[in-house]
Amino acid sequence: MPKILIVEDEENLRELYAEDLEESGYDVEKAINGKEAMEFVRKGAFDLVIMDIRMPEMDGIETLGKIITMEKKLPVIIYTAYSNYKSNFMTWTADAYLTKSSNLDELKNKIRELLALKKVQG
Repeated sequence: MPKILIVEDEENLRELYAEDLEESGYDVEKAINGKEAMEFVRKGAFDLVIMDIRMPEMDGIETLGKIITMEKKLPVIIYTAYSNYKSNFMTWTADAYLTKSSNLDELKNKIRELLALKKVQG
């Protein structure tokens, strides 16, 4: 069962994503900000990270940079309501940049795609 870390400061969204992904067969951990996400990444082996950008304490862009430094092969999906961050060059290092939607099909498709790619690359 692939293990996914959700990094989202809004509790309702965090719980919605977790519930939906668990129903889709994923093992899910939840972090409320980038600082907490880094603690999870240091402790556990994750197959993929889904992360918001605008969060307290440590935002998604700073967290992305730290994750890439620690775990170069860990796929990261930026999942944000703010499409304007797509022009920030640091977000280009993410494996995907998606704009939040009430329909999680696009997110789940991207997760499947990135996990399949990771499996092929070993």
